[in-house]
Amino acid sequence: MSHVYGAAMTKFTVLLSSRVRDHRYVARRPSNQPRRGHSRNPSPETSFKQSFCIRWLNARSEPVRSDRMAKLYFHYSTMNAGKSTLLLQAAHNYQEMGMETFLLTADFDDRAGEGKIGSRIGFAKKATTYRKEDDLFALIAQRTKVGAVACVMVDEAQWLSSEQVWQLARAADDLNVPVMCYGLRVDFKGELFPGSATLLALADDLREVRTICHCGRKATMVIRKGEDGKAVTDGAQVVVGGNETYLSLCRRHWREATGN
Repeated sequence: MSHVYGAAMTKFTVLLSSRVRDHRYVARRPSNQPRRGHSRNPSPETSFKQSFCIRWLNARSEPVRSDRMAKLYFHYSTMNAGKSTLLLQAAHNYQEMGMETFLLTADFDDRAGEGKIGSRIGFAKKATTYRKEDDLFALIAQRTKVGAVACVMVDEAQWLSSEQVWQLARAADDLNVPVMCYGLRVDFKGELFPGSATLLALADDLREVRTICHCGRKATMVIRKGEDGKAVTDGAQVVVGGNETYLSLCRRHWREATGN
């Protein structure tokens, strides 16, 4: 039977055009006359090829279903890799296509201004702020009642609590809204942020945003600089800052800088 299947697929284009012609021809020919080029009693091989291709065509012509499940994405990197720039570019692309996005950022991150997501190259866009105690699923659900949301985008996602990451996963699953998170993987001690750890566990799609160390290798770690410019190894996990505070390095040079 395998050779018959192969023959059916090889001649699919010919049978397709023949099927279209037959539909136009059936209306004109008398019912007691066979179709031109066809036998009244086709061979078993011919019958199989025709029925197989017709079934395949009918299956392909079914309406496209719109219940495809949305995903939770995590774009991760170290400092100064352009994560916020990528977020703003993606939001702009949606806007150009006439689609609405819902941007979220932590309420204590005011580097680009209150309620704004900004990038090092000067781009910025208004965003909704959230607090540590906020239920992000409820926040997104409320926003979808106002109008359709093509995508939810979260900046500095490492600052999310583990519970809030689960809420974002629920939004993707239950509200069928794609959620794209952008954030750091590890802190200045080389340890995972709680939000990043949960995103690495739950995200459907993990995407690394790459940047380089001063030596040219891929930077995977970050140091926090003290007042003397040297790496500090103790302190709070979350300290908002930019180039004046943090420096991205490869693992080798991070170890040298931290004495690890």
